Amino acid sequence: MSFKHCLLAASVAVMWGLNFLAIDLSLDQFPPFFLVALRFAILALPALLFVPKPDVKFRWIVGYGFGFGVLQFAFLYWAMATGMPTGLASLVLQASGPFTVLLGMTFLRERVRASQMVFLLVAMAGLGVVGWQRLDSSASFLPFLLTLAGAFGWAIGNVCNRQAHSVEPVKFTMWMSIIPPLPMLLISLIVEGPAAIGGSLTTLGTTTGLLGVAGLIYTVVIATILGSGIWSWLMSRNPAGVVAPFSMLVPVVGMSAAWLVLGETVTFGELCGAALVIIGVLGAGLKAAKGARILAEAVPVDESDIEENQPDVPAGTS
Repeated sequence: MSFKHCLLAASVAVMWGLNFLAIDLSLDQFPPFFLVALRFAILALPALLFVPKPDVKFRWIVGYGFGFGVLQFAFLYWAMATGMPTGLASLVLQASGPFTVLLGMTFLRERVRASQMVFLLVAMAGLGVVGWQRLDSSASFLPFLLTLAGAFGWAIGNVCNRQAHSVEPVKFTMWMSIIPPLPMLLISLIVEGPAAIGGSLTTLGTTTGLLGVAGLIYTVVIATILGSGIWSWLMSRNPAGVVAPFSMLVPVVGMSAAWLVLGETVTFGELCGAALVIIGVLGAGLKAAKGARILAEAVPVDESDIEENQPDVPAGTS
């Protein structure tokens, strides 16, 4: 992986880390469930009008949209709206990595190396430490559980993404966005009510409203379209195991930005838990990449089949 590609990967991690600040701004203006619907509706319209459908079975588009779009962001936005600190949210969401591995073992019968499992257990222990620090009151523990539920939804999306075997990650990501808007709008109307939705739309001219719109634009344009586009481009030109570890910079950026901009602080125990999560997820990813490389080197490949059997490029990150 070239130095230029490393810089691009790091820049994506910065975009995604700062996205949690953008979400925080948007949640000051919009109800959380309506914000999810609005976010994906902005992507769904151009996807339906201008982006050809990717060559995958529609059930995997639905599965990816439901897991990655509906479950992940409904629970994440709900958690942040009810008090989950912005920086910690960026960290706890990394539980999607271990959850993806566990779902892969259970439903896809994927094999996991013993050393990889050790690092996954370290990551889960780190999450346990963070959760234990949040047990001081139900008001802080519930948002932690909701964020974990969001991470599990992301993992479901990852499994569907994997099963789709799409070689058009950008198209797949855009078409996934058509799934969340309608169910999330229905949930918003039932739970949050038309009055809350209307109030958020009629006060867009206020300072809070303008900042909320700016946060929404950042989330859609910078974090989703630009960030995911660059990430997919890097994944198509470098080994996944080399690119993926850069995603562990996301909680570092997220927690640092929340400290600098929002004045959020974390306890010493939460910092220790964060370190365990980052070490565990990063170590598991590196071990998985090493295992895949060893397997690839052990299996001879006929050069005449290289073009015909190009590896699939995953849409998004795990």
